[in-house]
Amino acid sequence: MVMIKSFFLFFLLVQVSIFISSCSKKEKAMSKVAVKSNERVVAKVKDKTKKEKQILFGDLHVHTTYSLDAYMGSLPLMNGDGTHPPSDACDFARYCSKLDFWSINDHAEGLTPYQWKKTKQAIIQCNKMSGDEKNPDMVSFLGWEWSQSGSYVGNHYGHRNIVLKNYLDGETPDRPIGAKGIKGATTDGKNGAGYWERLGVKLVSPNAKSKDYKGFMSYHQARMRSVYCDESQPWEKWGDNCLEEAATPEDLFNKLDLIGQPVLAIPHGTTWGNYTPAGIRFDKQLKGRMHRKKYQRITEIYSGHGSAEEYRDWRAMNVDYETGERSCPKETPTFIPSCRMAGRIIYKRCMAKTTKLGNLKFDEKDCKKREKEAIKLYVDAGPKRGRFVVPGAPADQWLESNQCTDCFLPAFNHRPGNSTQYMMAITNFDKAGVDRRFKFGFIGSSDNHTAKPGAGYKEVNRFKFTESNWVLAKKAKKLLPGYNKISKKAKAKKLRPGKVIQSFRLMELERMSSFFYTGGVVAIHSKGRSRDDIWDALQSREVYATSGPRILLWFDFIGGKKVKPMGSSLKNFIGVPKFKVKAQGSFKQIDGCDKDGFLNLSGSDITRIRNLCKGECYRPSTERHKIDRVEVVKITPQKYKGEPIIELINNKFFVKKCGSETCEFTFDDKNYSRDSLYYVKAIQEKTPAINAGNLRCKRDVKGRCISTNACRESNGVAFADNCREEIGERAWSSPIYVGY
Repeated sequence: MVMIKSFFLFFLLVQVSIFISSCSKKEKAMSKVAVKSNERVVAKVKDKTKKEKQILFGDLHVHTTYSLDAYMGSLPLMNGDGTHPPSDACDFARYCSKLDFWSINDHAEGLTPYQWKKTKQAIIQCNKMSGDEKNPDMVSFLGWEWSQSGSYVGNHYGHRNIVLKNYLDGETPDRPIGAKGIKGATTDGKNGAGYWERLGVKLVSPNAKSKDYKGFMSYHQARMRSVYCDESQPWEKWGDNCLEEAATPEDLFNKLDLIGQPVLAIPHGTTWGNYTPAGIRFDKQLKGRMHRKKYQRITEIYSGHGSAEEYRDWRAMNVDYETGERSCPKETPTFIPSCRMAGRIIYKRCMAKTTKLGNLKFDEKDCKKREKEAIKLYVDAGPKRGRFVVPGAPADQWLESNQCTDCFLPAFNHRPGNSTQYMMAITNFDKAGVDRRFKFGFIGSSDNHTAKPGAGYKEVNRFKFTESNWVLAKKAKKLLPGYNKISKKAKAKKLRPGKVIQSFRLMELERMSSFFYTGGVVAIHSKGRSRDDIWDALQSREVYATSGPRILLWFDFIGGKKVKPMGSSLKNFIGVPKFKVKAQGSFKQIDGCDKDGFLNLSGSDITRIRNLCKGECYRPSTERHKIDRVEVVKITPQKYKGEPIIELINNKFFVKKCGSETCEFTFDDKNYSRDSLYYVKAIQEKTPAINAGNLRCKRDVKGRCISTNACRESNGVAFADNCREEIGERAWSSPIYVGY
C-alpha cells in the first residue's frame, strides 16, 4: 500500500511542471450587484497639472484553478483551500482588493475549449455588472498566459501574459495560444491519470476530501481528450475545439496578427529561477521578429514571484552560448553559486570525519579534492539537477546560495541576465546603422494562483494571499520515498545522464516558499475609467508598478518645449534633460472589511465574499505612509557590441531624502551626452511584509550567512505565522527615453 501511495503522490506532484488542465466542476456564481465606483478612494486622486488624469490601479496577471499549477496548489496535500474559478477572481477584484481593472491569465497550455468558453463567459458577466461602460466601477480584460520554458539557455524564451482589449463574442479568438512543448521542459501534458493513479486517489484520500483529488483526476482526463489543431490545414478551418500552440515569441506574434484585434504581450517572471535556466541572457529576444513593439509595450518588473528589476554582474553558472560549455563562477562578497556551495557542503562533511579519533582515512588535502570534485559534478549535472550530486543535503545546508542577497524582495534563484535593467541596457547591432532596443513601460502584478487579483493591499494570510503553501504538507512528505532523507556522506555522487528526478524536487519547494510575496499592482495615468481610456494608457506606457501598496507617483520630462509623462520617448534631444518627480505615500490600512463595501448583497453572498477576502479588504484610512526617499536610476544603453552592462547602469544617479507623506522635486542631467533612459523609485517608510526576510539568515561578524531559519513548518513556524519583516515598499515609474 505504501508503494501505491508513493506512486500516486509522485504522479500528482510531477505534474507541477506540466501546464495542462481541464474544467473545474466547482463553479460559483458571481455576485449580482457591483460595488459603486465612489468606494474606490485612491482611484479618485487626480493631478491638477495633468489635464485631470486619474490614477487607476489594476492587476494584469491573475490565475484561477483553470491553471494546473493553481489547481495543484488548491489540494489539501499542498495546504490548499479548494478550487477558485474565474467568478471568484471577479468578486475578489471588485469586493476585496477594490481594483479599477484586472485581467485573467490562466496558462493556455492547459485550457480546454470548454474552459476557454467558460472564461469568456465569466469576463462578459463580470463586465456586465460594472455599470456604465464610460464610467464603470471596474474593467475586466480577457487573456491568457503563454508559458514557454526551455530546457537550456538556447531554447528558453519565458512567459508572456496576453491581454486582449475586446472581450465580447465575435471579437475574441476561438482559442488561446499555448507554448509548444520542449522535451525536458514545457511538455504537451498528454500523459494523464491512468488506472493506478485513480486507484491511488482512493487509497490516499478515503475521507471527505477525496472529492478534491477526484476532481483533479477529472481535470487530467478532460485535458487528455483534447486534440491539437491540425496546422497542415488552413487556419480558418481549425474551429474552436482544438488546442493551438506557438514555439517561440515570433510564432506567437505571427498568430496574434491573425486575431486582428488589439493585444498586449507582457514578459513576466523573467528572473524567476524556478524555470529560467542559469546563465540566461535576454539578448536573443531582441533579434529579428522575436520582439514586436506592437505587442510588447510593457514588462512586469515586480510580482508575487519577486522583483525582476535589478542587474548584478554575477551568474549562478557560466554558460558559453556558442559551445554550451558550463563552468562554476567564483563567489562574490554578496553571492555564492550553489555549485560552490555543493563543494563547501562536501568539504565540511569530510573535515568533520577527520576529527574523529583514530580516523586516518581523511585529511584536509583529501577533503579539498572532494570539494573540487563536487563542484565539477554539480556543473556536469546542470543547474536544475546539480543539487542531487550531494547526498541527502536538506534545504538549510544550501544556506542562501544562488540568491540575490542585496536585491529588494528578489525572485528565487534570481537570473540577472534576464532582469529589467539588463533589458533596458542591451542593444542589438545586427542591422548596420540601426540600434535596436527595448522600450518597455513597467508594471507590477500579483501572479496570484488562487483567483485573488491585487492581493498585495495588506500583508496578511501568508498561506492564502501568497503561494507560500507550496511547501509539502507533513502527510505528503511521509509518503514520498527519500524526501526527508539526510546524509553525512562526504563524497559527491555522479548523476546518470537522463536520470529522472521528480519535478517537485527539482523545484526546491522548501527554499522557494520563502520567496513568495503578496504581489504588486499596475497603476496608470488615465483620462477616464473606460476600457478605451485604460487601454490607451497601457499603450502609451503611462504606467508604473508598485510592490502592492497604492503609492501615487508622477514622473515628467520638463526640459523641452512640452511636458512629457513617464513612458515617453524623445528623439534627437540636445541640451540638459530636466525632470519633475512627485510621490505620495499609500493610505494606511484599517483591519477587516468595511460593511459599506457589501451594500445590496444578500446575507449568503456577504458570507461567501467575506470568506473569499479572508476577512480582510482594501480599507484605506485617511492617513498616508511617509515617502522615505526617491531614487533616480539612469541607464545608457550599449553603443557598441560587448560594452559591459554593469558600467551602463547607475542605480543612484540621484537620491532625494523625503520623510514626509508627499515628496516633490526636480533634477537634471548636466552630463547627458548619449542615449539615456531615466526612471524613479519612490520608497516608503519601512513596514512589515510577508517573507521580506527570505531565508532569514543568521550572519557572522563579517555578514556571511552561517545558518538559515526559513519560514516553514519543518523549522517550527506556525501555520498562522505571517513571517513578516520590515521592508521599504516601493513604486517604479516607467522610464523616460531620451535619444541623443
